[in-house]
Amino acid sequence: MPLNIITFFIFYNLILFSVLGFGFLASKIFFKNKFNKNLGFVGLFGLFFLLIYSYYSHFFIPHDYVHNAVILLMGLFLFVYFIKDFDFLSFKILLVVFLFLFLILLLFKTHDDFHYYHFPYTYYITQHSLLIGVGQFNHGFRTPSSIFYLNSLFYLPIAKYYLFYIPSLLIMGFSNMILISRFFEYFRDKKIDFIFFLSACFFIFINIFFYRLQEHGTDRSAQILILILFLQLLTFLNFRKDSRNDLIQMIVILGLIISLKAFYILYLLVPLVVFWILYKENKLNFLRDIIKNKIFYFFLSLIFAVIVTNFLNTSCLIYPLNFLCFENFDWSLGSNEIEKMNRHYNLWSKSGHTPTFKVDNTEIYLQNFNWVPNWINDYFFNKVSDLILGLLFTSLFLILFFYQKQTKKISYNKNYNLLVLLILFLLIEWFINHPALRYGGYALFAIIFFMPVSIILAKFKNNFDQVFKKIKILFCIVAVVFLSRNYIRINDEYNKYNYSPLINPFYKVDERHFRIEKIFSELIDNFENCEKSLNSCNYEKSLRVKNRYIFVVKND
Repeated sequence: MPLNIITFFIFYNLILFSVLGFGFLASKIFFKNKFNKNLGFVGLFGLFFLLIYSYYSHFFIPHDYVHNAVILLMGLFLFVYFIKDFDFLSFKILLVVFLFLFLILLLFKTHDDFHYYHFPYTYYITQHSLLIGVGQFNHGFRTPSSIFYLNSLFYLPIAKYYLFYIPSLLIMGFSNMILISRFFEYFRDKKIDFIFFLSACFFIFINIFFYRLQEHGTDRSAQILILILFLQLLTFLNFRKDSRNDLIQMIVILGLIISLKAFYILYLLVPLVVFWILYKENKLNFLRDIIKNKIFYFFLSLIFAVIVTNFLNTSCLIYPLNFLCFENFDWSLGSNEIEKMNRHYNLWSKSGHTPTFKVDNTEIYLQNFNWVPNWINDYFFNKVSDLILGLLFTSLFLILFFYQKQTKKISYNKNYNLLVLLILFLLIEWFINHPALRYGGYALFAIIFFMPVSIILAKFKNNFDQVFKKIKILFCIVAVVFLSRNYIRINDEYNKYNYSPLINPFYKVDERHFRIEKIFSELIDNFENCEKSLNSCNYEKSLRVKNRYIFVVKND
């Protein structure tokens, strides 16, 4: 059966329902036999559960067709078993959300790094159990994202490797469901506050600024989750009756964020801030309850798996931090190579190295903020200024849209100030160390802009019915903009690449995508030939493989 638009859509829905099935199971585990009724969180729980499984199973087995088909069927069985316990209205909303999002899955041109290491790393997981030392063959293999491990579970018969973008879409979809469910809770309680308006701002931002799935890469999924995490933090600090559930949800989101990119380990500052607030409010019993909950140990197991995988790929616990690397293993890259790549990443994020330009003296360029003028000219007045203008336009539109002459006083939790200080600290750290928007900048700027805007909106004396009508109008505007921008994108791809989504609804794959797998296969086959003393054994190649599972760094 060819993978046309119909079969593509069928697989899309089967994966969605399977992930929800695992999410139902995880919800039962984390909430002590009580369901979390928010299908968005159920979906993230499913991804969290599958992610942990994916890391640990890859230590022993490849994620091939048979393995993944079994996982898919298990999830579908769990979905059928648990779906009776859920609200049908929420399920219908979920179907509508993911019907809209299916449009962004139709793409021909992929992310610039997709052929370089996103696809090769994911494909490697589907063909082999863990191989030690793969970081020496591709720079991207030194900084793997958890999104690749989720991708690998959707390597399925018929669909093959054309569903490797689905995890990014699922994260975006489930995050939308969390926000929409939050709106329904507010409408049910007839309560409007600044967190409600902040949720609306984030909903607009996610669907209008992140509408192109091929731009998500390994970064924007984490930034979408950062926005959701920030909302959960604000909600948690109100210490409502469901605060323990809020804390569980935050741990799941934080685990996903940290696993998506190594430098998001900085977001472990969030638990420290929460701990300080709980200490100050004399509510440390929350922490005791969490430590007793299975979610805490799931979280630790995910962080452990990520660190072990990094180590077995590169001999570094976190690459490319030299002080966290070890040089006495067969697959160790060497401190000079690690320092060189650390400087390269630093240079790239500070506009000192682009595909068409590289500064002459990198050491001087990176010293004492010498890079700032060039960064402002080449990056700020290109990427950052566009984002700021977009945020300003959105903010102005929302203020005018909800404007009322009469205002009211609103309550403001002073604990929120600590979160604002944390965001400012993260923004300063972002600017000093990796000032590229893809490295966390989008989310931080969105929070900085939209939090004061949401406070202003909450002060306008709109009654509940007025707000309800205006939110429905906003939803319609976002839907129209989202659909129109993706229609234009698909039409451009049709004209430029002769892309026909109704016949071939998948992205282009060529020999470049399989080049790393070819290297692995040749080295392993040669090792086995040498073990058998066959004439086809190449002695030079045999020096690269120690015992079939360990690639040795070749010292020339």
